[in-house]
Amino acid sequence: MPRRSRFPRPLPGEIRGKAALDRMLRVNQAGEYGAKRIYEGQLAVLGTGPKAEILRHMADQERVHLETFDRLVVERRVRPTLLSPLWHAAGFALGAGTALMGERAAMACTVAVEEVIDAHYREQADKLGDDEPELAETIERFRAEELEHRDLGLEHEAEQAPAYRLLTAAIKAGSRAAIWVAERV
Repeated sequence: MPRRSRFPRPLPGEIRGKAALDRMLRVNQAGEYGAKRIYEGQLAVLGTGPKAEILRHMADQERVHLETFDRLVVERRVRPTLLSPLWHAAGFALGAGTALMGERAAMACTVAVEEVIDAHYREQADKLGDDEPELAETIERFRAEELEHRDLGLEHEAEQAPAYRLLTAAIKAGSRAAIWVAERV
């Protein structure tokens, strides 16, 4: 009897196999690069302030995430995103811009980005299932650290940022758009 796939038949246009895995690694590398740049922007503005140590902690974890995905795209021969120059500028601008609005806005940025990444990584880990156990474990570990960042942002008064709901909604929409684009370009 032929082995049944745990996935239903693909929908028209749905990507599977190596192409899907390539997209996953490409977007994760791009996203972690963007996160690194967000924290660099925030630290450029708030690097001597009371939140600097928290920002450095989160930036250090993002650096490890990026190093991991940098290694994986090379090992698995995945083409990185062509939009790295955009993520370089946009990430720094988002980090510096929210930091210029104040420490609470910087923390609100973290909360917004990490909530999107939580859902994104959860979906990826679910799709990987037992097919890629090491990668699924790595993504789950990074997801836990991203949730730690979100929680730190909330603990440090992110919700008291000016126009918190509007600010986080805009950042979440931008993050989702960046994910969609980075998977494809």
